[in-house]
Amino acid sequence: MARPVSLLYRLYERRLLRELETSVPVPRHVGVITDGNRRWAKEFGATTADGHRAGADKIVEFLGWCQEVDVEIVTLYVLSKENLARSADEVAVLIEIISDMVERIAKLDGVWVQLVGDLEILPPDLRQRLEAASCSGEGGMRVNVAVGYGGRQEIVNAVKSLLRTRQDEGTDLETIIAELSPEQIGAHLYTKGQPDPDLIIRSSGEQRLSGFLMWQSAYSEFYFCETYWPDFRRTDFLRAVRDYGLRQRRFGR
Repeated sequence: MARPVSLLYRLYERRLLRELETSVPVPRHVGVITDGNRRWAKEFGATTADGHRAGADKIVEFLGWCQEVDVEIVTLYVLSKENLARSADEVAVLIEIISDMVERIAKLDGVWVQLVGDLEILPPDLRQRLEAASCSGEGGMRVNVAVGYGGRQEIVNAVKSLLRTRQDEGTDLETIIAELSPEQIGAHLYTKGQPDPDLIIRSSGEQRLSGFLMWQSAYSEFYFCETYWPDFRRTDFLRAVRDYGLRQRRFGR
């Protein structure tokens, strides 16, 4: 027999789903800062590795929820440049867990994986496994996995790529400067060709982006949840999507 609390949550989730199906627009692109794995582990007397594994399991579950409401693109912030500066032992564990997770995601039906980040700074074994698991395709939900990612570095790399491209075309510096536009820089970002995120979710109660999609998030809506990522529930996700759908987006106007 289901516990009363569990039953109430299921009924509440059904109501949220009905709202999304009938009257509330769903974000096309959702960005997620999966924060709180280490604090979750500490609070429950588990190891840091246990926290990261629980977070990886939650990501796979989360993608199923996104498919359920027809989200087209999900960008996951799973490993920043700063994370790579942690202790060698923790980085080694992260590498193994993230590699396993990306391989699991790539096997999901209706999903294709793209890596976004500065892959050159990744340990060779991690880069090799991630690139082997990533795939290109058409149709289904695109999952961007941000690894070795830094928002400022993404913009720097985009400008460098743009300058090299224009130089290779034989364009002189003054013309490059005169014609420089946000659209040109956007065409060289890690997420080039994709729409900007409509909604960015961050777990664990922190209310900052930590460099995530700094350029792309100029007009995104944000949803901050107190729950640590391993405890993030389907109910929390549906609430975030409904909250997004009830907002009036003005895009700076």
